[in-house]
Amino acid sequence: MRNMAKNKNHISPQHWMTINGLVRIIDALYSAEHPIRIVGGAVRDTLAGTSVHDIDLATPLLPDNIMQKLTDAGVKTIPTGLQHGTITAISNNNSFEITTLRKDTETNGRHAIVVFCDDWLEDAQRRDFTINALYADPITGEIFDYFGGIDDLQNQCVKFIGNAHDRIEEDHLRILRYFRFLARFENTVIDDDSIEACASLSKRQMTLARERISDELIKICRAINPYRAINTAYENDIFQSFLPEIEDNNIKNLQQLITREKQYDIAPAALRRLAALLPNDKQILHKIASRLKFSNSMRKSLTSRAYSLPINAENIRKLAFALGSDAALDIALLYGGDNIQAMLAQLEGWEIPKFELKGGALIKGGLTAGPIVSDALQEIRERWINANFPDQKALNIIMEKVISEKLAG
Repeated sequence: MRNMAKNKNHISPQHWMTINGLVRIIDALYSAEHPIRIVGGAVRDTLAGTSVHDIDLATPLLPDNIMQKLTDAGVKTIPTGLQHGTITAISNNNSFEITTLRKDTETNGRHAIVVFCDDWLEDAQRRDFTINALYADPITGEIFDYFGGIDDLQNQCVKFIGNAHDRIEEDHLRILRYFRFLARFENTVIDDDSIEACASLSKRQMTLARERISDELIKICRAINPYRAINTAYENDIFQSFLPEIEDNNIKNLQQLITREKQYDIAPAALRRLAALLPNDKQILHKIASRLKFSNSMRKSLTSRAYSLPINAENIRKLAFALGSDAALDIALLYGGDNIQAMLAQLEGWEIPKFELKGGALIKGGLTAGPIVSDALQEIRERWINANFPDQKALNIIMEKVISEKLAG
């Protein structure tokens, strides 16, 4: 995490604040009577000095009024969540979520019934963490912090707003979100009350769609510091209900992997880190991937990271040829020993070759069409791989030798 902005009560002018599409929306909706404010992630990430990706806005204007004003200004609107007061504005090929101020009247662990209001504090109280309940005036840059979120951000501490148990009962996904935000910080400070609430209500997560669980889990693994977050969850049995396979050695494997990523300057990869966290067993990984409703491609990628054979610089390219470069890199980092650097050198800049020899070339060389051709092709391919993928000239020599052997019977 970079240093916080010098003036923590204001946002200095930022490049993202001058995006034409955003300026157009603000011009259409901003007034002294009904100000519009930037809310949540954009404010938080600007203060933390990290990149801003999504820009969300809040206003006391009602959704119909918002859409009318934007339409008059030539901005396309999409009613993405009208019952919750949210519309998406498309301006200059950028999208922005705009939500009317609201308060909850009823919650059921995932969905809330809301009523619109014009009270900024009421709106802030329904949010999850103090660091996410930050608002900023897009004109003056003034920050509105109702629950000490700026100080918590400064201290790299994630806290629920108000009573942690109440916030989780409102939305059970907040347990996983809590650990996702923990993982965003290099030097996370653990809030005991928040952890206690997550632990005592951890089984509530089983009410969630498995796709939501897997999505948050991947985001946790992708973050800057998943080890501290996941280890804290493990020590408190918070992920036990959906990942009972995690054991002490898996936590150590994750820590070792992250150390290796930093040592060899390898970009983090969520599935690689998840594989470190789980048993090195294809069947178990397949079972977990099915339980968490992973897509077919994610399931295949995760199970391909299970590997128990010796891995070294001599055979790493064979592995890359069989599974792909990404899988080979991950396996090297996960299970390699002292020769990881040599394996990485073998993979760096190497393009996986294609075995393009066809049966017609073997028939032309003298073989009779039929099973003998397919057998010969397979043997040639294996010899070519074992010879470390030599060039076409060498492949032709291998082919001629196999044809000769087949003809000799």
